[in-house]
Amino acid sequence: MNIALLLDLVADTFGDRVALTDTSGDLTYDGLRSLARSVGPAIGSTGTSTGTGTSTGTGSDAGTGTLAFVDVNSAAVPTALFGAAWAGVTYAPLNFRLPADSLSAQIARLDAPWAIASPELTGRLGLSLERSTQQWMKATATIGSSRASDGVGGDYVPEPERPAVILFTSGSSGTPKAAVLTHENLLSYVMETVEFAGAEVDEALMLAAPPFHIAGVAAVLSSVYSGRRILPQAGFDPEEWLRQARDQRATHAFVVPTMLARIVRAMAADPGLRVPTLRSLSYGGARISLPVLEQALELFPSVDFVNAYGLTETSSTIAVLGPEEHRDAMASTDPIARRRLHSAGRPLPGVEVAIFGDDGRAVDVGATGHIRVRGPQVSGRYLDSASGVDGDGWLITGDVGSIDADGYLFVDSRADDVIIKGGENLSPSEIEDVLLRHPWVVAAAVVGIPDEEWGETVAAVVVVDINTVSSGGNASVADPAVELIAWVQEYLGSFKAPTRVVLVEELPTTATGKVLRRTVRDQLSGT
Repeated sequence: MNIALLLDLVADTFGDRVALTDTSGDLTYDGLRSLARSVGPAIGSTGTSTGTGTSTGTGSDAGTGTLAFVDVNSAAVPTALFGAAWAGVTYAPLNFRLPADSLSAQIARLDAPWAIASPELTGRLGLSLERSTQQWMKATATIGSSRASDGVGGDYVPEPERPAVILFTSGSSGTPKAAVLTHENLLSYVMETVEFAGAEVDEALMLAAPPFHIAGVAAVLSSVYSGRRILPQAGFDPEEWLRQARDQRATHAFVVPTMLARIVRAMAADPGLRVPTLRSLSYGGARISLPVLEQALELFPSVDFVNAYGLTETSSTIAVLGPEEHRDAMASTDPIARRRLHSAGRPLPGVEVAIFGDDGRAVDVGATGHIRVRGPQVSGRYLDSASGVDGDGWLITGDVGSIDADGYLFVDSRADDVIIKGGENLSPSEIEDVLLRHPWVVAAAVVGIPDEEWGETVAAVVVVDINTVSSGGNASVADPAVELIAWVQEYLGSFKAPTRVVLVEELPTTATGKVLRRTVRDQLSGT
């Protein structure tokens, strides 16, 4: 099978419906299919490449090579994604924020790459490309407009031999891996979770997840299959996001937790920034602060919230906490029901999730251990390395968590983030949640640092709202750290409280909002 099938089906069903609106205007589903059909001819060939983005083929070697995409969200993203699939080649969106040497190294790891980028990025990064994104899109559109008369493009490759997508991981704890996703993996995810042509004609998705993140890829595939209009955002600014969502009458959105925190602050500061048309807001990609989630639920009382937990290697979401579960948890006085706001929800149909101990055996219900997942949407394959899936089909996610008696999955932290103090395992997220409940705290990251007595001790870097601190009568910049240590001691006891709190202006994060704990740990260990 081929993910191009998703676009082909929808274009046949309602080709005149608007698929995407960006700064260049509207693009219909039939128009998007026309562009996708023309990608192969537009790049000439993906079969032979110099490795620097300059194609040297003649077009006779279709079905080999990789289309690397280095740009922001626009109509070019679904064109490249479905166009690569149509031609039977692999799509590899890269992080345009990376320095030139890192991007060049990633491109060099791809098989027969044909890379495109915006003119601005081409100049800044020093990449030698045959065409910029705009030139490539213009060539694609020109070929696409002629297809009715000369049959350019033709039908998509029904059974591509090459994988559908390659995504480089964020590299928050080391050198990025290149995750390989097949057409079967992605189709399994979309067809199990999305109703074909199920979107109403007025539905529109704010696409702010970057193209190089699995959430961005999944959002495009899911929106197209459902027939929902896409509103690509080239960047993210919370005030502008709210204005664009309002003006474009967005009904759906996906954000990572750091984005949602900034949206909440913007709305709290300006009551006029509201999106009355918004119906559904999904969040995921990292653990969310409970105070941020609670405030968001209060600010969007009529919006359906969805927590989507997944990994790059699992083709996006594997567990979901749905709208009614959010509402029930917020309204409940039952501590068990209330606690579910902390959870990632329950596994999707066709996905198995289990918890295993250090000895490789399944643990009891409610016990903490290593999260594993298996199912047809799970890949676990990487370039240049062995598969991450064991002989029984289980992928070790690298996350630590538990599953309660009702099947709700709780994700505590990454396995390598657990703090081992005096032989006892401490969860950074538990301590961060307490810090984030303090009225001064905007963001916090808790890590373990070396300690002669305990092996590791708890340390935290914290972003505070200095205006709130000052209004509370605390003029000394040292006071917040002392106050915050005492705050955690009050709630969790002295054993779990940080021995050090360092105030910073912002936390180091990846492009998708995940805190770079390795960087935090290195900074604290070196000071």
